[in-house]
Amino acid sequence: MDREACWRVIEQQRLAIADLLEDLSAQEWDAPSLCAGWRIRDVAAHIAMTPQAPGPWTMLVEAVRARGSFHRLNHDIAVRHANRPGADLVAELRRHAASRKLPAVTSYRNVLADTLVHAQDMAIPLRRTLPMPTEAAATAATRVWTMGWPFHAKRRLAGFRLTATDTTWTAGNGTEIRGPTSALLLLLTGRTESLRQLSGEGLAVLPK
Repeated sequence: MDREACWRVIEQQRLAIADLLEDLSAQEWDAPSLCAGWRIRDVAAHIAMTPQAPGPWTMLVEAVRARGSFHRLNHDIAVRHANRPGADLVAELRRHAASRKLPAVTSYRNVLADTLVHAQDMAIPLRRTLPMPTEAAATAATRVWTMGWPFHAKRRLAGFRLTATDTTWTAGNGTEIRGPTSALLLLLTGRTESLRQLSGEGLAVLPK
């Protein structure tokens, strides 16, 4: 997918996430997402903040506060932003859905993968369906496979061949794990909830 197509999917996913979250109860907003230590509202805040990320000086201050840990920085900023009514987060997602502003040190491909995966981080525990476009999932899977940090998918899944059953996407060499591209993307990013959608001899020896 080219840049334009990726941005169109990002916009569509942001709007779909807003629709998904619009009628949540207070209990659902505070329910755990698939991200350890992140509530549904924290993940929603993270996505809403992407096109309106803090500037370099604020990020420097936040990095000091987080003692240099990017994961802690990311989490703490999202949690603080999430401390507002859910309706406000939904409104932000819609208002900035078409924005193409990028946070520092990232790319539109990273934002695509981030948006697709975090959408499922909320939808799956809420037991709701939010379709992931197959071509976009393949583009995101390629990005995650080749990027190294923070998922280190190529190293973590060394010795396995990942084969999509709904596209021509493949990666790696070894014992096969196959399934929908969306499920493989979740596996690449460490989401074990995707395993029930996967098959192949590799599942028996896949590190849990």
